Amino acid sequence: MKAYRQPAIDSQHQEMKRPLSAKLGETLQMLRSIYDRCEYVTIHEFVLSNRRNAALIYIENLSGKEAIDKFVLVPLIAESSWLEAGESMKAIQEKIPVSKIYTVDQIADVIERVSIGYPVLLVDLEDQGLALGLSQSTNRSIEEPIAESIVRGSRDGFTENLMTNTSLLLRRIRSPKLKMNCIKIGRYTQTDVVITYIDGIADSDLVSEITARLKQIDVDGILESGYLEEFLEGNSYSPFPQFIATERPDVTCSNLLEGRIAILVDGTPFTIIAPTTFFSLLQSPEDYNNRFIIGTMIRWLRYLFIGISLLGPSAYIAILTYHHEMIPTILLLSIVESREDIPFPALIEALLMEVTFEALREAGLRLPKQVGPAVSIVGALVIGQAATAAGLVSFPMVMVVAITGIASFLTPHYTLGITIRMLRFPIMIMAGMMGLLGIILSLILIVVHLSTLRSFGIPYLTPLAPFKPNELKDVLIRAPWWRMTTRPSLAGAINKYRQAPGQRRNKKEGEGAE
Repeated sequence: MKAYRQPAIDSQHQEMKRPLSAKLGETLQMLRSIYDRCEYVTIHEFVLSNRRNAALIYIENLSGKEAIDKFVLVPLIAESSWLEAGESMKAIQEKIPVSKIYTVDQIADVIERVSIGYPVLLVDLEDQGLALGLSQSTNRSIEEPIAESIVRGSRDGFTENLMTNTSLLLRRIRSPKLKMNCIKIGRYTQTDVVITYIDGIADSDLVSEITARLKQIDVDGILESGYLEEFLEGNSYSPFPQFIATERPDVTCSNLLEGRIAILVDGTPFTIIAPTTFFSLLQSPEDYNNRFIIGTMIRWLRYLFIGISLLGPSAYIAILTYHHEMIPTILLLSIVESREDIPFPALIEALLMEVTFEALREAGLRLPKQVGPAVSIVGALVIGQAATAAGLVSFPMVMVVAITGIASFLTPHYTLGITIRMLRFPIMIMAGMMGLLGIILSLILIVVHLSTLRSFGIPYLTPLAPFKPNELKDVLIRAPWWRMTTRPSLAGAINKYRQAPGQRRNKKEGEGAE
């Protein structure tokens, strides 16, 4: 087996680690060699009012050019600025009316600041530079998340800007206990990744573990949070998601308050949350925004239709192929009559319809918004009608596939929905080969796999396996908020209680009033 060899560090990378030279000409020569054939980088040389040579390095599309002229060049060049010949870099800094100013002393620091839109000021006879907070960028406005729409709840969602996303969290959790550690990942992209947690609630060992795994990632670039999922997850070959991927700030904050850790990635609106369990992927923010009776009813409905989405076609195939006695006689005669001219067995018929339905679903997602829904709906109607008229599929099979498709839309998290859709096909094959026994064997294999799955050491089927009866009040039902006094025992349960006991009076309203 060939061992992995770390790529050799080239000469340009060695230059980037060099400190800034006190001679401006040498520093500019190094920067021009690094930014060779980079027309987007501007190196503007000028003379200060005290006759010292200086240079400003910036990317025009990322830095505010008007702000540079007004707040940097005019104060430093104008004779009225009264810069004396012997003034240090600190004195020059005081002449610049910019709130954010950082000191840089290496070529790598200059490149890092310039790449995020901070102009860097270099002055002759100074071995340090000033990075000025004059960045500008075109950001998408805060909008309602499309993939996680709800009826009752907040309407704002994460954007591609990391600063905007962190501010949305800070707006909800107004405590200095909310910690944010930033690291950079990617040799070329240098993507900012923020590890967010609440100190005193999240397990410090879990924070250290996630931070260590992130720092071990050595890759060319990170363009989406999905890249990090595959590096961090414990079982890469499991079809089940081991992170919660969300673009909702309220969902992220609720998980932070339960002791989980959120990972925000610059350039994507999707935040990943760990550790996660199977039942947390079945929960929706609307379960908690409505009254507990409504939330429990919606949750039971979701569980029912997720089961239909997974087992509906398989149960139809198994009963129709091997277990006719389970179907009422009148219904059986109707099904047999509709299948008289069908040339395929029930398994092939179901596979044909399911593959076609999944293709229409994906086509609707990839097409433009104005065309996609119309094409998917019209395509399903036309193809379904044409298939039944041509004698390829029966009317009951069309109904089963349609109900299954509707049931799959009740999965609150898109990643879990894809997993259920994918597992549907091998279960259908097992049902076509072995009947209900094949379905039972498939479910046993799935449960065994889920029982061995871990998300950062947390069993995936918590709180059923291991069994924790106190936490079932937020799994099988959604108990009233005043009853959920404890947090889920994720990793050590450092801060167990999330509210004081006795939040609700036992007396009915009006009792005891004089």
